[in-house]
Amino acid sequence: MFPDLFSVQGKTALVTGGSSGIGYMIAEGLVRAGAHVYISSRKAEACAAAEKELSQYGEVTALPADVSAQENGRALIREIADRESGRLHILVNNAGATWGAPFDEFPAKGWDKVLDLNVKAPFFLAQAARPLLEAASVEDDPSRIINIGSVDGIVVPGFGNFSYAASKAAIHHVTRHLAAELSPKILVNAIAPGPFPTKMMEAPLQEIGDKLIAKSPVKRLGRPEDAAGAVVFLSSRASNYITGAVLPLDGGLSTTIAIDLEGV
Repeated sequence: MFPDLFSVQGKTALVTGGSSGIGYMIAEGLVRAGAHVYISSRKAEACAAAEKELSQYGEVTALPADVSAQENGRALIREIADRESGRLHILVNNAGATWGAPFDEFPAKGWDKVLDLNVKAPFFLAQAARPLLEAASVEDDPSRIINIGSVDGIVVPGFGNFSYAASKAAIHHVTRHLAAELSPKILVNAIAPGPFPTKMMEAPLQEIGDKLIAKSPVKRLGRPEDAAGAVVFLSSRASNYITGAVLPLDGGLSTTIAIDLEGV
């Protein structure tokens, strides 16, 4: 009754920030599931290395680009359009930046850099890719945009990453707005990862990793298959009736928070 419900076989995907961290986990999951994946990140050497590693699982193409600049993002989409006859099934907006500083010292450039990459770039990539996504969409399997948010956009983080947390709350709402705008041909959802062992999380995990694990209902950090599974699901026919959703991918940290009223 439900053939190939979770399949992404033969689909084409673009994963920004796909050379490392959660982006790499997502790219690997899509490649292993049978998609042709384009990975893009700012550093050409990192892109090439990721392409070489991921090619053992399937079809991967590295296209380096700094998508924080709007024209670079448009050029990236044009390159994919030329290679794929104007079609793209899945856009994963994963490329991101963070900035940490005490409140009294937090600089303007810590807002500009983070908002440019975490909020503006996904919007303008979606804008540029819309014709490709609509061309690849079919009635019983719409194309997808998947934005990578964060648990820090759901709850107040315990770090001085003010612009990052704000940017992730923003991309969650951009997701809802785009879902309303682009349906029914394009479904737009987001995942909100919690702590994963990535380079971006290296310093916080060294500082409070044990506490985060202790507070987590599942008593562990995120794993590559967690990120891959969420995105493969949201890219497949199994999620055809879901759009505008933000899926917490945090082991329950944001959904099971208990307020300690002892001594109040």
